[in-house]
Amino acid sequence: MGLFSFLKSAGAKLLGNKAAEHDEIKVDDAAAKADAVELNREQLLTNIVNASGVEIEDLSIDIEGDTVTVYGQTPSVADREKIVLMLGNNEGIAVVDDRISVVVEEPASVFYTVESGDTLSKIAKEQYGDANKYPVIFEANKPMLKDVDKIYPGQVLRIPPIG
Repeated sequence: MGLFSFLKSAGAKLLGNKAAEHDEIKVDDAAAKADAVELNREQLLTNIVNASGVEIEDLSIDIEGDTVTVYGQTPSVADREKIVLMLGNNEGIAVVDDRISVVVEEPASVFYTVESGDTLSKIAKEQYGDANKYPVIFEANKPMLKDVDKIYPGQVLRIPPIG
């Protein structure tokens, strides 16, 4: 649990576009309209997590500016880390305040920010000393990753410990 930093300008462009689409809310008060947009952004992120298939009970998401605070309980550290990455790897999010509790504690993963020219094999070589361990990184980042060749600079990945 804690604060995790992300590149605000990197990531899926879901929040700005979809929140703007839902900006049709008829509210005269500017503060009330800002609150309504924040609620739309919170619902979009909640939908992303719920659709992922990653287990979490009592999910609650609050957004204030570029910071997302997430609450709930997951069965594993891996599930908690995946949820943090799902939230943080969205354009406009700079910080995820992780307040998720875990049923079974286990060693935490390292978070790695992808740089230009990186591949999963290159990252595996750096992190594990073996480029052929790239499937471990790929599997650890499902459902966010759907293709081993589709990572982008600024994206944050889980690098789980291996024994």
